[in-house]
Amino acid sequence: MLSLFRSRYLYQIIFISFLVIGSILLGFSNSFIFHKQSNIPTERKIINRVAKQLNNMPEEVNKKTGTLKYPRSLSNEGTVYFVNKGDWTSGFYSGILWLMYDLTSDSNFKEKAKMYTNALESEQFNSSSHDIGFKMMSSFGLGFKLTQNKVYKDVLTQSAKTLISRFDEKIGCIRSWDHNQDKWQFPVIIDNLMNLELLYWAWKQTGDSVYLNIANTHAKTTIKNHFRHDYSTYHVVNYDTITGTVINKSTHQGYADESCWSRGEAWALYGYTMAYRESKNPEFLRQAENIADYIINIAGLPSDFIPFWDYAFKEGQKEPRDASAAAIMASAFYELSSFETQKSKTYLKTANHMMASLSSDTYFNKEGTHNGFLLGHSTGSKPQNSEVDVPLVYADYYYLEALSRKLKLNNN
Repeated sequence: MLSLFRSRYLYQIIFISFLVIGSILLGFSNSFIFHKQSNIPTERKIINRVAKQLNNMPEEVNKKTGTLKYPRSLSNEGTVYFVNKGDWTSGFYSGILWLMYDLTSDSNFKEKAKMYTNALESEQFNSSSHDIGFKMMSSFGLGFKLTQNKVYKDVLTQSAKTLISRFDEKIGCIRSWDHNQDKWQFPVIIDNLMNLELLYWAWKQTGDSVYLNIANTHAKTTIKNHFRHDYSTYHVVNYDTITGTVINKSTHQGYADESCWSRGEAWALYGYTMAYRESKNPEFLRQAENIADYIINIAGLPSDFIPFWDYAFKEGQKEPRDASAAAIMASAFYELSSFETQKSKTYLKTANHMMASLSSDTYFNKEGTHNGFLLGHSTGSKPQNSEVDVPLVYADYYYLEALSRKLKLNNN
């Protein structure tokens, strides 16, 4: 009996050892995906490189108002293209600084983040577009998360009130744009999903379910009208203001009405991943996974996992890439992988592939160049020939957010 007991005990030890070794190898393989390309630095080296690169970003002040201006992109001459606080991208530079403060604990990043964030305070009352969510969550939202500053909380709450003023109950959506009224009655763009995070935040902070109901209604209406059978997206859905029905579906920044604009699909992936995190509604998780399936298995990503500006184009065609779409997707895929679904490993590997390419010399700008921008090869709006194959501030923001999420997944 003693011999039999020892044999069983030995087999148990061997079996447990195999399990432990297997887990280690799996973790190593995921890490290897990120570092297997040549010249791909470790995450900590990337953070140090980002910190040095950001020191090259100049500052500019609006001569009329005396307020700070915000870096958005580079001009054809290589100078920084600055925008005023009303621009939809104005919050992202503050967000980059907050993310770097979180990643490094460097108080210099914190103080600069506060300066750029505080300069956006009046935007809490700007009801001219849906973009208030983009602006305020990347600046005040991150600032509140890291500092618990009550002033930031008050600004965010008012911002949410401003955003819901654009909601139409008959249509079930928040209006996106007020311009081109001869073209659209009530346009809703796929990007608008990103602004729902502000409403979910306000619901949790205030307990007022009006924010939750509007966010969920908008997300469900978008599921109904913005997606094709394969879960590719339309960019713009135009609604009738009287009947609430769909008039037409088109694109504004994509290649064609029936093609799939790659950054629009990235907004959709990120939006429903976020909506599930905040609401725990399983319908939103299913939608996020269906969108992920389109991106991974149907759209046809290039071998380096960085999409062209529209999925109508395939490898070998001479069209610009969109690093911003990849950065948004990488961040979303990291979060989606954390929900422990059947495809979590696939999502993690996809995010790692994207981050490996974005961190390579092909996409990450050489230190000291490009006036402090991190990534090159993004495309803002190819049909308008605007910001084509250039750095974009929101590409840098979502790249850093993806890096932060990857580190937290590794730590867990």
